[in-house]
Amino acid sequence: MEKLKSSLTNMVLVLVGVAAIMGCLLALVNHITEGPIAEKDAQTLQAGIKEVMCSDALTVASTDTVKQEFDGKEATFVIYKTVDAQKKDLGAAVKSTTLGFGGDLDVLVGFDTEGKVLGYTLLKHAETPGLGAKADKWFQKGEKGDIIGKSPATGDLHVSKDSKDGNAIDAITASTITSRAFLKAINQAYKAYSNKGADAESGATKKQEKKEEA
Repeated sequence: MEKLKSSLTNMVLVLVGVAAIMGCLLALVNHITEGPIAEKDAQTLQAGIKEVMCSDALTVASTDTVKQEFDGKEATFVIYKTVDAQKKDLGAAVKSTTLGFGGDLDVLVGFDTEGKVLGYTLLKHAETPGLGAKADKWFQKGEKGDIIGKSPATGDLHVSKDSKDGNAIDAITASTITSRAFLKAINQAYKAYSNKGADAESGATKKQEKKEEA
């Protein structure tokens, strides 16, 4: 058999062939793992919803995607309305994202029917190592920055450094920016939840935001 001549054309053909084979293999692996990954993500989300709603005996009755405008930027929220076995409204878990110190901060927060915080969990963060772990615990029940039972309906939750009223929360030590971002995610999640019936395309949500800013 004649040896393949070493030339630029032959080298390019070989590289293209290898790239095509690798692409096919990656596509096959992705296809095989796509289902299990999606299923695991769904299970993780379901567990997260039960955690923040503080109940194992619940069902997600509906899932709504709401878009609202804050500070001139459009934000997207996913609202998981929950009910018990008797179909009684329990409130909702809301996925909210804000910009923290190092990047996006994704929070899943549970609200009861009166707007009080039942629980929360961090889904994703890009904060300085250690800060994300602190935020995951700092604002939990019994901790220094406890927000459980607080209600943004009575006013935005904020760090005590900014104001000393009833909705003031102790910031994570030496992490005011992360604390502000976290509380902003909670406040915006509540506003999305409380306005979940508004049609984003109709402008009803935007009118409500302007009224609140006035």
